[in-house]
Amino acid sequence: MNTTSTSEDVVVRLRDIGKTFPGVVANHDVNIDVKRGTVHAIVGENGAGKSTLMKILYGVQKPDSGTIEILGTSLTMSSPADAISAGVGMVFQHFMLADNLTVLENVVLGAEKMHGIADAARRRILEISEAYSLDIEPDRLVEELGVGARQRVEILKVLYRGASIIILDEPTAVLVPQEVDELFGNLRELKSEGLAVIFISHKLDEVLSVADEVTVIRRGATVDTVDASSVNSKQLAEMMVGSELPNPSTETSTVTDKVVLEVRDLTLPAPGGGRNLLDDIDLVIHSGEVLGIAGVEGNGQAELVEAVMGMRQGSSGVFTLDGRDLAGRSTRERREAGIGYIPEDRHRHGLLLDSPLWENRILGHQTREPNINGPMIDRSGARKDTQRIVDDYDVRTPGIDTLARALSGGNQQKLIVGREMADDPVLLIASHPTRGVDVGAQAAIWGHIKRARREGLAVLLISADLDELIGLSDTIRVILRGRLGETFDPATVTPALLGSAMTGADA
Repeated sequence: MNTTSTSEDVVVRLRDIGKTFPGVVANHDVNIDVKRGTVHAIVGENGAGKSTLMKILYGVQKPDSGTIEILGTSLTMSSPADAISAGVGMVFQHFMLADNLTVLENVVLGAEKMHGIADAARRRILEISEAYSLDIEPDRLVEELGVGARQRVEILKVLYRGASIIILDEPTAVLVPQEVDELFGNLRELKSEGLAVIFISHKLDEVLSVADEVTVIRRGATVDTVDASSVNSKQLAEMMVGSELPNPSTETSTVTDKVVLEVRDLTLPAPGGGRNLLDDIDLVIHSGEVLGIAGVEGNGQAELVEAVMGMRQGSSGVFTLDGRDLAGRSTRERREAGIGYIPEDRHRHGLLLDSPLWENRILGHQTREPNINGPMIDRSGARKDTQRIVDDYDVRTPGIDTLARALSGGNQQKLIVGREMADDPVLLIASHPTRGVDVGAQAAIWGHIKRARREGLAVLLISADLDELIGLSDTIRVILRGRLGETFDPATVTPALLGSAMTGADA
């Protein structure tokens, strides 16, 4: 169902947008109208062209063809400064805030001339916060804020710069359900004041709960724009990828009595003193078991993963893997003992973006076959196994000599999953394994984890997606302020109940 818009309603009009990179058509013939006072969602698979399109609208990329109209005026966006001047602001998935600065200092950074002295800037921040129910305290340090509050600071930053059109890229990826509800309340305030919000997300149920209209993009082109009230998530998924919405449920238990990972009395002091990053952690994972860890980001999940991987050394703690003592062992030794690792940030810790796929196959596995022959790297073996991973894990790429940077996020993630499964690990640490990937890649990654679990793999799963955590896990533990607390049965727990435990609201 195509929607029609009068010229008075439309604040953003994209017509016949095209953008080509070497060997890749990112966008072609994209047509979208965004209306004043609405939330307009854009959905599509990884690699469908959503990110490129938003970068074009925000002035980060220049289109090869097509026109952009903002408030009825045709514009050429040569930089984000042009977009900001036209009233377009963007909140990226990875927040761009300085933890050691206050909210006020973060907001005015780069825009010092807009509202003059600090007192005037503070008054303006408070006015915006009150007008849109953002509940922001200008003099709080950002490092003291939770994830939801940080996101509101990012929204306040673009409003401070005069934005009337706000692009939100995967805004709920790191939020617990209560924070999602708060964000959606903020978005309703924004649109009630006549602002337009462009909402990029893979979570189709959330899209349908907050959006007025939804544009589906497939393979770089517009498929359709529909009224959100006229479709359901299954129909949107079918429009996006031609298949039904995947389900993470593992259904049958495969947990055995065999202990694979045992951690006892793990304590990790903070570098500068103060509260411990991890405090007296005990956990056990069995063969065929997925242990899920639920927690608001910043409560010790990353430190727990790094301690198990040997990237951080605690002041105390016992580690055994498959009966072997790992205390004091290096990250390389732990990998060689049978730990696979899907990192939280695939760009920073999982890939060499400017290296070809076959070199990325070697990364972290450079001491084992098929990547070595004696003391030397075995290029032929690595290339052959990379092609196997590409085929088995449906990594969509022109070839194994393609740079990792050229792949979509979902295909980058499938390459990492394939690499970490390749050496038959006994334990897989999966940190946000499907963050920022589309429903097709999500279903594929879930399928690989389920298959390996049936074959006896033990999995330590960290995820901010509570449906994923509940669906894949055999047991869920909550981490809060560096301590493992409540244990939940995924068969009976709800996302709302988990969210309460994660924030300490049920204490």
